[in-house]
Amino acid sequence: MAGLYYEEFTVGETIEHERRRTISESDNQRFCDMTMNQQPLHLDAEFAADTEFGGRLVNGLYTMSLATGISIPETTDGTIVANLSYDDVEHPKPVFHGDTIRAQSTVTEKRETSDGERGIVTMCVEVFNQDDDLVCSFDRTILSLKRALEE
Repeated sequence: MAGLYYEEFTVGETIEHERRRTISESDNQRFCDMTMNQQPLHLDAEFAADTEFGGRLVNGLYTMSLATGISIPETTDGTIVANLSYDDVEHPKPVFHGDTIRAQSTVTEKRETSDGERGIVTMCVEVFNQDDDLVCSFDRTILSLKRALEE
């Protein structure tokens, strides 16, 4: 499915993303390795067992990155110029190995650029686990192509 052009985003619209992903221990390990994040809460089972969480947590940046990726087909696939910002990131509940996450994006704001050739769109992305607990939320602001320029 192609992403949406600026004109196709509607403020207040919530887009449910169909793709889901079960996060494995190796997903979390690889992400921590690639980003050089060796936080024992993510990687050391013995250390994490003695925390209030009782086990290792999935890296919150991985959860956020995965949610962004899940959202792309229905929002920005082939229609984005750039990601401008990620703001107001929250992780109200932890994500554990074996959790399956899904995401939804709600368009909260849009405006044309000053030259009128593109548009800026802000979406609140919410991430839920298999129990429908909110585990992450953030605002994603993009620079979007306008359909008129593509035709």
